[in-house]
Amino acid sequence: MAALREGDRIHNYLLEARVGAGNFGEVWRARHHVFNEIVAIKIPTDAQYVRNLQREGVAIHGLRHPNIVRAIDMDPYADPPYLIMEYIDGPSLRVVIEGQGIRFPIPAAVAIMRGTLNALAASHRSGMIHRDLKPANILLGHPRESIDTIQEHMVKVADFGLGLIGGMTAQAMTQSGSVLADNGGEISGSLAYMSPEQKDGAPLDARSDLYSCGIILYEMLTGERPQGTELPGSLRSEVPPHLDEIVRRSYTRLDRRYASAAEMLGAFAIDSGPPPIPARGAPHGVGQRCLSCNQPVHRGDQFCIHCGTQLVESVPRCGACQAYVQPSDRFCILCGKDLGVLA
Repeated sequence: MAALREGDRIHNYLLEARVGAGNFGEVWRARHHVFNEIVAIKIPTDAQYVRNLQREGVAIHGLRHPNIVRAIDMDPYADPPYLIMEYIDGPSLRVVIEGQGIRFPIPAAVAIMRGTLNALAASHRSGMIHRDLKPANILLGHPRESIDTIQEHMVKVADFGLGLIGGMTAQAMTQSGSVLADNGGEISGSLAYMSPEQKDGAPLDARSDLYSCGIILYEMLTGERPQGTELPGSLRSEVPPHLDEIVRRSYTRLDRRYASAAEMLGAFAIDSGPPPIPARGAPHGVGQRCLSCNQPVHRGDQFCIHCGTQLVESVPRCGACQAYVQPSDRFCILCGKDLGVLA
C-alpha cells in the first residue's frame, strides 16, 4: 500500500494532515472537496487490519449517540480501504491527563466520566462491549487549556473495533498489543486498563468496561493508575468520598462491580453533602455550575435539574404538607398554608 500524502483524495475528501498513527493504521483529518466538511478518515496500513476496520465501521454505524464518534461512510474494498468518521476538534483524554497530572479539575473528571458512561450505556444496550476503553480512546471536543469548563456532551468515545457484537468476539483479530491469556487463548486490548476476566480470556459482559472506567477515573483524579487498594482520596485530600466509592465499586472483582453503566452513572448524583452556599449578595444563579455534574444551574435552584444534587445547605418545606417551597414563598402553592418569612 502506497504511503499517503497531504492532498491525496479518499472518496470525496482531500487529506489535510495525519492526526494519528499506529502499527496497523493511520487517522487523517480531511476536507470534503466541495462542501468543506471536516472529517476524520481511518485508513489501514496493514492488510490484516482491514477486517477490523470493517467490523468497527459496521459497529459504530449502528450506534447513534451524542457521546459516540459518528460513522459517516466506509468502504473496506476500496484502494485504500477507509472508514470516514466525525472529526473531533480537541485532544484525547490521554493528552490532557499527561498535561494536568494530579491537578486535573475534579468537576472536569466527573463530566468526562459521565460522558463516557453515557456512551457505554448506549453501546451496552445495543449489545456491544467496548473492550479497549482507555484515555486515548476518549476524545474531548474542548480546548485542553480550559479543561475545567468541559461538559459531558463534549466527550466522545471512539475505537469500538475490539467490540463484542451479539456474542461475537474479536479475540481472533490480530492487534498491536495482543497478548496470550493464561488459558492460551489470544486476547486484545490495552493491558493497563483491562479487566481481570479479559486478561484471563473469559467471557465478558458490560462490567468489564466499568472496570476500565474505574482505572480511568482514578487516573484523572490522581495522575496515576491504581496500585493495590488505595483510593484517590488517600492521595488527594479534596477528592469527595462519593468518588472514592465509585472507584472502589468499579475497580474491584466482577461480582462486586456496578451492574451497569447506568447504575454507575447514577452514583455520580450521590454526594456526601451539598456544595457550599454562595455568599450573601451573590445568590446561586446563572453562570455557576453544579459541583456534582458540572452542568449550569440557575438563580433560585435548590436542586440541580440535570442530576438531582441538592444545591443549598437546607431545603425549606411546608410545615403542613411537607412540600418543597422556595425561600421567598409566603404561601405553600399546594396547600395554601401561610409560610411566614422563610428567608
